Amino acid sequence: MIEVLLLIGAYFIGSVPTAVWVSKGVFGLDIREYGSGNAGATNTFRVLGPKAGTFVMAVDMLKGVLAVRLSYLLPYYTDPEHLTQLVNLQIGLGLVAVVGHIFPIWANFRGGKGIATLFGLVLAIQPLVALCCVGVFLMILFLTRYVSLSSIIASIAFPVLILFIFNEPEIFYRIFAIAVALMVVLTHQKNIGRLLKGVESKVPLFKNKKDKH
Repeated sequence: MIEVLLLIGAYFIGSVPTAVWVSKGVFGLDIREYGSGNAGATNTFRVLGPKAGTFVMAVDMLKGVLAVRLSYLLPYYTDPEHLTQLVNLQIGLGLVAVVGHIFPIWANFRGGKGIATLFGLVLAIQPLVALCCVGVFLMILFLTRYVSLSSIIASIAFPVLILFIFNEPEIFYRIFAIAVALMVVLTHQKNIGRLLKGVESKVPLFKNKKDKH
């Protein structure tokens, strides 16, 4: 019963519509009416610039971290003998937060794709793996300025790291890593299409904000 309450709490945490609140509160517009229409960090970068995009990405990541940390409210799962159950619960809490981000109750169930929140989940469970994925993400972003491409490649790097570099023993976590990569690729089908056509928008990292290509 307590686990169910924690899952509900994780959903509400994930439902915080960072991009919507920032766009409305600071810029006087609804981010979902501009760019790709997505209420996430990528579209915020594209429409509102790197400062707003970075803030939204950081808060959305924090949602995943906080959701996972809810697991420590139950003493049972802090016992080293229950490590497998702990990881399973943490993944469950993190995934529910991602669902909350995608379908936020606070924003009429119109949210983002959940990539940053998903990353926060990984950061909370395996920080070193998460940092490696960040390195991949930043390298691709620096080279291409495509947030979508950076997210896709970093997500593919995730199961590679889990399966072959860190050799994670927990089978559920291995399955989860593969599922994450597949989910990110599937949710970025439109972005992949635009990338192949050469019309995907770039984020203004070091150049003028008007520079989109």
